[in-house]
Amino acid sequence: MMSTLLADFLVRKPEGYYCRYGDFFIDASNPVMHNVVSHAHGDHASSGHDYVYVTQATSLFMTYRYKQNRKDSYQVKLFNSPFKIGAVEITFLPAGHILGSAQILMEYRGVRYLYTGDYKLQTDDTCEPIEVQQADVLITESTFANPEIIHPDPAEEIKKLDGHASNILLGTYVLGKAQRITDLINRYCPDRKVLVHSGILPYHRLYDQHGLKKLDYEPYNRKEMKQGEQNKVYLVPPMTFNSYFRATKVLRAFASGWKRLQAQNDIELYISDHVDWNDILQYIKMVNPKEVWTLHGDGSILKRYFNEKLIVRDVLSA
Repeated sequence: MMSTLLADFLVRKPEGYYCRYGDFFIDASNPVMHNVVSHAHGDHASSGHDYVYVTQATSLFMTYRYKQNRKDSYQVKLFNSPFKIGAVEITFLPAGHILGSAQILMEYRGVRYLYTGDYKLQTDDTCEPIEVQQADVLITESTFANPEIIHPDPAEEIKKLDGHASNILLGTYVLGKAQRITDLINRYCPDRKVLVHSGILPYHRLYDQHGLKKLDYEPYNRKEMKQGEQNKVYLVPPMTFNSYFRATKVLRAFASGWKRLQAQNDIELYISDHVDWNDILQYIKMVNPKEVWTLHGDGSILKRYFNEKLIVRDVLSA
């Protein structure tokens, strides 16, 4: 006999997503007692919690970023090694988003709830590939849950950089995306030299020390950028990219799945670390859930698409 799905197993509260059956939060934004963190991006990982359940790589990134945190607050867990918080059994599964990113599989009274966090199905040699397990409820991000958004092949996108005899100022998020972009340039644009902004450099070094492969890059040097061959790609954080709007003798590009971030740039570079519409549909098929709960975006188009053939709804508010 099938156990009952609990509609309020995970609810949205001001602090974050809360599971009262285990008395813990997922990706809480404000301090809580028990916080399970899917990955180290700032909109999912925060400081001030008593107990933080993370993968090894996520703990390294958070330790670097949140130096005020107590080191003994981190409860490091391996992938595919179940642990319990209260009555809920939790297992981290690779999410394929960035190094150390985890889906959070929660099992309670015979029902499996799978919280994806941010995830992608595209190949990325700089992080663990996504692992698929079936679940009764799929709790999926819906950042790009729109059939008008289909991510192109990242290898073909990065090759656009080779079509220009100029240095390139490339805006990118500092953790995950910057390392993936570096690897893509190394592989598909080998004649391009990657220079890295000081705000990105510490994360590159953490990837070098604890990641899956070595990256080929150099710290940014103003003299190096201005002299020699016009083959440099200078990776900069978003705020720096925006502040360089008057930069001359470089072409501008920003690596993102968002069309609005391509506006007024010299090169469009659609590279995203999230699932697009087709990937979401494929993942739902692979996980084979009885219900889909959406968060981090608009799930209304997904709900209309399934048209009652599958229950699709937002995570409830407490």
